[in-house]
Amino acid sequence: MLKLYTARNSICTQKVLITLREKSLPFEIEPVNLFTNEQFSPAYLKLNPKGVVPTLMDAGKPVIESSLICEYLDETFPHPPLIPAAPYLRARMRLWSKLVDEQIFEATRELSFSAHFRYKMQTMTEEQRQGRYANTGDPAKRERLMSTYELGVESPYVFQAIGHFEKAFKSMDEALAENGEWLVGDAFTLGDINMIPYVARLDYLQLLDVFTAERPRVRAWWERCAARASSETEIGGRLTGEEIAEMRHYGSKIRDAVAAKRREYLAALR
Repeated sequence: MLKLYTARNSICTQKVLITLREKSLPFEIEPVNLFTNEQFSPAYLKLNPKGVVPTLMDAGKPVIESSLICEYLDETFPHPPLIPAAPYLRARMRLWSKLVDEQIFEATRELSFSAHFRYKMQTMTEEQRQGRYANTGDPAKRERLMSTYELGVESPYVFQAIGHFEKAFKSMDEALAENGEWLVGDAFTLGDINMIPYVARLDYLQLLDVFTAERPRVRAWWERCAARASSETEIGGRLTGEEIAEMRHYGSKIRDAVAAKRREYLAALR
């Protein structure tokens, strides 16, 4: 039996969950409480030295890094295939993995934090906040967290995140214009799965239409993806009504500011 270590509403884990569901693979969940630092326990660090989720266990062996886990699952359980057979299309698919890992993951974190988690940190004591900063385990991540907490949408990291999403949606629009329904070739692949959780998070935060209002191809792609049983089950189906309501509530508070920053970003490009 496959075992997946994950945390509540972990975006990185969601693409692994979708992959598992698309392949109808049985698995069990092992929860990791990030807020009590279970990810830094000696037992967990033996499985995942980076102290992050997800971690997949297969026959007692750990597989880490969500993009690599998805490819591992497709190679180990090849039906139905989610990696294109043609080398060129495989390379195109991996560009979406690379985009997520290098830009979109952090961009989503900054927007999520400025919309939602920032307000939670405001209710903490100063000692609790400093403990939260100290537990990041990464000076660069700590700097981003502190900036976003102190400045919210005015943080330069949030502006950078908006720019990353704008470029990503432009690339998606161009890919869909070329391929039709999906991002890579004419089939649903890991390229689509890699993007789904991050687009879903923007949707829950009421921010998606800021980037897609004038991109009907991307909106239609999202409707197709959101309607898949794997997305409905493994994203929306694992969220509580309270979690969804919180994301919508706090996201709507920054919507106008994000839209203004996007216009500022586009104006700078001209």
